Amino acid sequence: MTQTTKYLLDESQLPRSWYNIAADLPQPAPPVLHPGTLQPIGPDDLAPLFPLELIKQEVSTEREIEIPEPVRDIYRLWRPAPLYRAHRLEKLLGTPAKIFYKYEGVSPAGSHKPNTAIPQAFYNQQAGVKRLTTETGAGQWGTSLAFAGSLFDLEVLVFQVRVSYDQKPYRRAVMETYGARCVASPSTETVYGRSVLAQRPEHPGSLGIAISEAVELAVQREDTKYALGSVLNHVLLHQTVIGLEAMQQLQMADAWPDVVVGCTGGGSNFAGLAFPFMGDALRGGRKARIVAVEPAACPSLTRGRYAYDFGDTGHLTPLTKMHTLGSTFTPPGFHAGGLRYHGMAPLVSHCKELGLLEAVAYTQGECFAAGVAFARAEGIVPAPEANHAVKGAIEEALRCKREGRSETILFGLCGHGHFDMASYQKYFAGELKDEAYDEQELAMALAGLPSVPGGGV
Repeated sequence: MTQTTKYLLDESQLPRSWYNIAADLPQPAPPVLHPGTLQPIGPDDLAPLFPLELIKQEVSTEREIEIPEPVRDIYRLWRPAPLYRAHRLEKLLGTPAKIFYKYEGVSPAGSHKPNTAIPQAFYNQQAGVKRLTTETGAGQWGTSLAFAGSLFDLEVLVFQVRVSYDQKPYRRAVMETYGARCVASPSTETVYGRSVLAQRPEHPGSLGIAISEAVELAVQREDTKYALGSVLNHVLLHQTVIGLEAMQQLQMADAWPDVVVGCTGGGSNFAGLAFPFMGDALRGGRKARIVAVEPAACPSLTRGRYAYDFGDTGHLTPLTKMHTLGSTFTPPGFHAGGLRYHGMAPLVSHCKELGLLEAVAYTQGECFAAGVAFARAEGIVPAPEANHAVKGAIEEALRCKREGRSETILFGLCGHGHFDMASYQKYFAGELKDEAYDEQELAMALAGLPSVPGGGV
């Protein structure tokens, strides 16, 4: 009797609404604060950056928010995405666990990022916006927004973190193919970028710096808004199509996860998979262990402080309470570029404070080893970011082996690594070193956190 390997949904089963975990949390997340007044911000404070519909989603406590039909129509280009049973990986590990993975690498951009790029472009176009500015690390978000901009006739300007700009030229080429302009950050195109380069001409860049540059230009023109690829509530909301589909597919497999594993940088891919399961448990359903896996070189959940901080290095953004390494923290240039952000999504951070998830950190060497083992068993070469989730899932499977437990493990394979083969070449050549952050720099960055009464500092 043949074993089922992949579970596919029909297009008619594509979710009609996104899931908003804010409706089910036992305590609301702390408010976003204006950096000048330290008072909760209102819609007018966000209006220079985002269209009204996204601002509404950012503050909504409605459990379900309808997906506009034009967005669902574009989603159908690749959604519903497949769920796989990792039979060969299970055999390789000799584990009694059942391993499933939700694969987001089937999107045109090769990752989960279009799940939010498409609705963000849609709502901006509806509001009469002509140009979007953004930042990108590994390039997956920049690629996705470039793709979305091409569909909605929007000009897209992407500030890519310098180290990733140099490491991943083909990501840049894809952005340009979709019609976007990609600039290495820090750049000479903004006041803040020039100030960073004046102090350190060879600065490797960071997501915090790239965000500052994108925000600086967005607020200068009436026809321009800013788009963010992770962290914010509305971004996490859009990503929940991942978990909502996975729930239907696991029911097809007559399975339900005991453990849900996701990689975490800003938190959108992780939340997209985990929040629907977390919310189901909060409403009285079966509880799963939720495990967030982050890089040891940028460990915001495991080493960061839960405090109010700026989302960018230039301090142009509002203050959000999150697990942070400090907005001035620059992580080393390790190869999971999408996980090099100094802070974690406020909602993910809040859920960790509530005890709804666990966090663990691994080095890039052990994550690449896990990714190579997965590729040789399952055939898909994961993105360096996704390798963290693979590593987390393998560790859970080996725990089940030691304990003799036949648990069900679900993890998110958030993208393919086809544009990251230079990283794999360095790994095979023994040139991929485990980068360590500077403890003194971390201490200085944390010491510089803004002073907010009762804000965790």
